[in-house]
Amino acid sequence: MSHSDPPLSNFATALEPDAVESVRMFRADTTQAARSFALAKWSLGPPRKNALLVRGGFSLLAALADFAAILASGLLARLVYTPAALAVSSHARLGLLVAVLFTSMNAIRDEYAIAKYLTFENQVRRSILLWCMAVFGALVVTATARPLASSRMLALATFFVAGFLILNVTRLCLTYGIRAYARQGRLAVRRIFLLGYEDELDSFTKRHEPWLFGIHVVAASVLRGADNLDEDLALALASARVLEPDDVFILVPWSHRKVVDAAIQAFLRIPTSIHLGSEVLDQFSQAQVSKIGRMASLNLVRDPLSPAEVIAKRFFDILLSVAALVLLAPLFLVVAIAIKLDSRGPVIFRQRRYGFNQQPFRMFKFRSMHTLEDDSKLTPVSEGDARITGVGNFLRRHNIDEWPQLINVLRGEMSLVGPRPHALIIDQKFEQRIALYARRHNVKPGITGWAQINGFRGDMSAERMRARVEHDLYYIDHWSLWFDIEILWLTLTSKRAYVNAL
Repeated sequence: MSHSDPPLSNFATALEPDAVESVRMFRADTTQAARSFALAKWSLGPPRKNALLVRGGFSLLAALADFAAILASGLLARLVYTPAALAVSSHARLGLLVAVLFTSMNAIRDEYAIAKYLTFENQVRRSILLWCMAVFGALVVTATARPLASSRMLALATFFVAGFLILNVTRLCLTYGIRAYARQGRLAVRRIFLLGYEDELDSFTKRHEPWLFGIHVVAASVLRGADNLDEDLALALASARVLEPDDVFILVPWSHRKVVDAAIQAFLRIPTSIHLGSEVLDQFSQAQVSKIGRMASLNLVRDPLSPAEVIAKRFFDILLSVAALVLLAPLFLVVAIAIKLDSRGPVIFRQRRYGFNQQPFRMFKFRSMHTLEDDSKLTPVSEGDARITGVGNFLRRHNIDEWPQLINVLRGEMSLVGPRPHALIIDQKFEQRIALYARRHNVKPGITGWAQINGFRGDMSAERMRARVEHDLYYIDHWSLWFDIEILWLTLTSKRAYVNAL
């Protein structure tokens, strides 16, 4: 978007006769004209046809890149099977068939849209199902013609793993390239027209910085108020008709019903996609239109996990918690002996915490302190706290005191990954101070979480707690099984997962 205002005369001559007349009316009041057009910052940018060509060309490039990556994987599998022969074989045919199936399914789902490549987030999750379906479908077809010999299973396994890796590395390179191109202002994925009050326009551009994602703002037309609404809409509509934007964003508070309705009715006259923006949606990044029967509504927040996702996460938790308990059983015994030898008291400390839907449960921990404080009697731990035992200090520094929570996971009270449960007094304190704090309880609490691997542990100052909550809510809104696996891996390998431990 241009940071300089276009000359009023040039702007007027580009518009329809009715709009030119509106401009002349505005000239009668210099102050009004200056206010109206000083805020109507605009630049034509690339024509709409050029933007369509860019989008179509990129989609073709992305599809060809996937096709080439899969064929390269088939060649690699061929080399693993018979290094000396490079002729077309069953593996080459398999690779070709997988490439056709995979790219076709992605094209049908519009996965090659340039907007999908402006971020790598969720690309792996979206592609893994289609990859498995394409490979399975190709295997069914090829096995029908000629059964796959057991000697070729190594090549097949190589193709499946290498193909998925090469495919996503190729997509990652495309994503970095297209994002760099967009940040230089040389890419126009969508051409949008903004209409609204001055404050909403400024807030929208500062908050979203659309030009960083290949979105070109062709014009920003300001509404001055109800008294000038007809004139403002006439001028905005005329300019939008000339500029031919892909999308129009009406940035007016929903409480201004008459203005919103008038703006929508005005822009229904031109062939463009109309979006109703609002500050309400800024808090709900997953909002979408939903239909239940004949009822249409704006779904601000969906269930944190669908029934299928709940089952998958629970199965994952049971599988890994059982394996961990079996493997760690000898170390549990060593830790128990060390705690008993170091200080008097039980080995396992049970403390009340809030779980899913704020239902209380008893969370298990290895005892690391001389005291067994709980509920309102609890005093948060501080650096160098005298209540921490010698063995307890080692256990807390290395997260070993959390191991017994694997039992809570097996019992279904916790998950391996999720927002960390705090003592009840901490929850009660911050629920009143931090917006959406209680939303952390919309999923099961976890032994580890997104906040913990990013270093938000220990310190419970208001600022640090807000950061924890932001990370927890990000996890809830972006959950996937791969995200859980990533967090578990970083919990074991990243140094940040152990900083600020008290």
